[in-house]
Amino acid sequence: MFGSAPPPLDWFTADDSVLGVALVFPLQGSAGIFGPTCELCARLAAEEVNRAGGVLGKELRLLPVDGGAPPSAVADHVEALVDLGVAQGVTGWHISSVRQALAPRVAHRVPYVYTALYEGGEHTAGVFLTSETPRDQLRPAMGLLPHERGVRRWFVVGNDYVWPRRTARAALGYARESGTGICGQSFLPLGTHDFDGVLRRIERSDADAVLMLLVGSDAVRFNRAFAAAGLDERCLRLSTLMDENMLMASGPSTTSDLFSTAGFFASLANQDTLDFHGQYAGRYGIEAPALGSLGESCYEGVLLLAALIARAGSLDVSAIGATADTVSYEGPRGLLHLRGGHVRQRIYLARAEGVDFDVVAELDLHGSRP
Repeated sequence: MFGSAPPPLDWFTADDSVLGVALVFPLQGSAGIFGPTCELCARLAAEEVNRAGGVLGKELRLLPVDGGAPPSAVADHVEALVDLGVAQGVTGWHISSVRQALAPRVAHRVPYVYTALYEGGEHTAGVFLTSETPRDQLRPAMGLLPHERGVRRWFVVGNDYVWPRRTARAALGYARESGTGICGQSFLPLGTHDFDGVLRRIERSDADAVLMLLVGSDAVRFNRAFAAAGLDERCLRLSTLMDENMLMASGPSTTSDLFSTAGFFASLANQDTLDFHGQYAGRYGIEAPALGSLGESCYEGVLLLAALIARAGSLDVSAIGATADTVSYEGPRGLLHLRGGHVRQRIYLARAEGVDFDVVAELDLHGSRP
């Protein structure tokens, strides 16, 4: 049931009664660990939209695409779906290198709602973004932890592609603002298993905190190696990409003093979150993959795409862009609005407690912008 392989292109045919949406989410690679949750949350949203009458009188139908494939292959697949006339929109969680390959190919043709946290700065016409950027997500966390925990020196560990690289560049400025410094950086290929070298560098440094910019199972393996080396007794960790599935895979003995920042945590004790838990459990049962911010973002991606098209009354990308800043929708993060193509939302800081998160603060965004 969970994480089934996408059908081949020749399986698809155009249907005027259906609004096809390419759902791009990872089924392999480092991010594959939370791909099943992404798919189930998106399907939950599609069913909700269809119960309410669909979009422009059409059934919203998700077309799964493996976003864990090489970026050029993902872009080829989605563009082919658009060329065939079966995809009239795109959404989903996938890494920034996939978005950069995909947006120039399709965003001028169909609306594209990107749901992953990312490095900021995306303003391609036809692209709309639901998730966090470093200025809203990382900057206030790096400002708070020095005061609350006495952090003075950061070491950055990230995967070697656009999101970690640009986020690390932004972190240099955030460190200066907070009176701290960055004493070392290491960028590793996606799919890294051996962290011995970077752990030795952290151990030899004078870092008292590690900024983790690692994806999925890479972060899981790093957490295990970090704790095995005893570095969790010396350094706290801050991640901007860590959900409950990753915590469970890491194991409760590896998450001491691990912090995460996001716009959604499954442990938030508010009515919107509790309602979402009820919907998800009622639909998929107790054996379903754990809810988390990364899967939840795909639920919001479907809702936002439907709202954008409905507000414009058209599938035309220019018409959708012209009305986008008047669009709002309600989901597990509350009532949200678009501004400049980006969703505005609350951001929280949470501390891992075993394999769950304890939300410790709502971060002050200081009027920041994407």
